[in-house]
Amino acid sequence: MKVTRYHNLYQLTIFPRVFPVNCYIYEEEDQLTLIDAGMPSSYKGIVQTVQEINKPLTNIVLTHGHGDHVGALDKLKQAFPNVVVSISERDNSLLKGDTSLRANEAQTPIKGGVPKGIQTEANQLLREGNRVGSLEVFLTQGHTPGSISLLDTKNNAIIAGDAFQTRGRVAVCGQIVRSFPFPAFGTWNKEISLESAKKIWRLRPSLLAVGHGNMIENPSQQMETAIKEAEEKLGVEQKGA
Repeated sequence: MKVTRYHNLYQLTIFPRVFPVNCYIYEEEDQLTLIDAGMPSSYKGIVQTVQEINKPLTNIVLTHGHGDHVGALDKLKQAFPNVVVSISERDNSLLKGDTSLRANEAQTPIKGGVPKGIQTEANQLLREGNRVGSLEVFLTQGHTPGSISLLDTKNNAIIAGDAFQTRGRVAVCGQIVRSFPFPAFGTWNKEISLESAKKIWRLRPSLLAVGHGNMIENPSQQMETAIKEAEEKLGVEQKGA
């Protein structure tokens, strides 16, 4: 596992050269929060990094319910039985394997690897504005109906799950990057994803940390370019519909 540190944020990456899957450890004065649980094979590296930082892991926050973000959850809950597991109220259904849509949602199929057989139940269901330590929850739907991002209120870094990707190039989820198209294939609704990308961009984050690809400092310009590209492509698709 590759570990990259930016101040108090640790990016943990498995398969960095072929199929990078990231999770993050956010360090506070007296505790740690794990953001996403990666793939099953992420488990060993997560535990090792927690031990090396040598602070208690108190929270696991899931940005959304896809399998590559919850893969090691059950084993982690066994290793850290007192940890508080949090996910959005909406994506808690995906964590339980339920891909049905609600009446008020865009009726496009939920895509991506929705896990089956996760035994761990969330202790806390998150809504916009909730806080987990110094991290503030923002609802950034689109990749899934209940995707969230987490803003570090201390230094304005954002951990955005799959709302953007940086592997290949910076792109709004739902927009195909030929060298790494997988986040696009797993996106529920491209139009909603675009609105969430704009929401994140308006926060003017100091750092963009995502599920697939490297962290980017001062990302506003690259995010803006990605948003404009998505607007243009969606405009062409709508005209052709």
